[in-house]
Amino acid sequence: MLDGQIHVVCACDPGQADIGFSGRHGRVHTRVVTRGFDTNLDVQPLMKKEEVLAYAERAKRAGSTRFCMGAAWREVRDNKDFDRVLEMVKGVNEMGMEVCCTMGMLTAEQAQKLYDAGLYAYNHNVDTSEEHYSDIITTRTYHDRLNTLGNVRKAGISVCSGGIIGMGETHEDRIGMLYTLCTLPAHPGSVPINALVRVKGTPLQDNPKVDIWDMIRMIATARLIMPAAMVRLSAGRAEMSIAEQALCFMAGANSIFSGDKLLTTPNPAFEQDNAMFALLGLTAREAFKEQKAPENEALHELYQEQQ
Repeated sequence: MLDGQIHVVCACDPGQADIGFSGRHGRVHTRVVTRGFDTNLDVQPLMKKEEVLAYAERAKRAGSTRFCMGAAWREVRDNKDFDRVLEMVKGVNEMGMEVCCTMGMLTAEQAQKLYDAGLYAYNHNVDTSEEHYSDIITTRTYHDRLNTLGNVRKAGISVCSGGIIGMGETHEDRIGMLYTLCTLPAHPGSVPINALVRVKGTPLQDNPKVDIWDMIRMIATARLIMPAAMVRLSAGRAEMSIAEQALCFMAGANSIFSGDKLLTTPNPAFEQDNAMFALLGLTAREAFKEQKAPENEALHELYQEQQ
């Protein structure tokens, strides 16, 4: 039987972001509208701690071992919302799950606070190659992305970073994205591979659907060049058959995002994924939380000695 990890995302604050592919594309208070594109999504306030912990408990009962809390912020700010996030991290950590966050750019001090609260991993995708990046994203630079990953790594938090295909990039851009990830000071602990979800109202809504063989090639390449990473089959699964997902697992994927929604895009529900795991002979992997960011351990100790 194959081993796989079930990873659940909770959109604690699906606010807005000026990103060409995102359903969070916008900067208004009631509906997400910008650059003349309207995604017809409501911006919501940060969830209460009790709501998040209840969702985490449901995810754990469904077999998830990692719980990721996402907020569509450009960067984390030192305010009451961040204080609430720290309390959420502590609460989920006490459940025995790996705790992950994805909340935009982080300073070194904020990363340390998250580590002290019990954060296991932080997701901050590079998204695409450096050359293609400015065609898709305007709110931060590629260097900003890499700087945040450095702050996460220095704090001893496991890095979760991958990208998206189907955004009009070339094959060279896809190779460039993977090259960036595999030449970081340490390979990411997790590498999400996403297929573009074509959200109505975004500039990429009319892009062609990502071919399953392109996903398989990306997953297989990530597995070969980052052999110890959790290669996560991520956004776009809702448009894949079980047979297509099985090919992705055979190519090297050993983790999935589960739950009804990935921040703003649809995703298979817990029950569907549990049925798929049973059909394919996959078993849910236990949490790694007792092994604090093994890929960063030596680097974290070196950074501490230099301070």
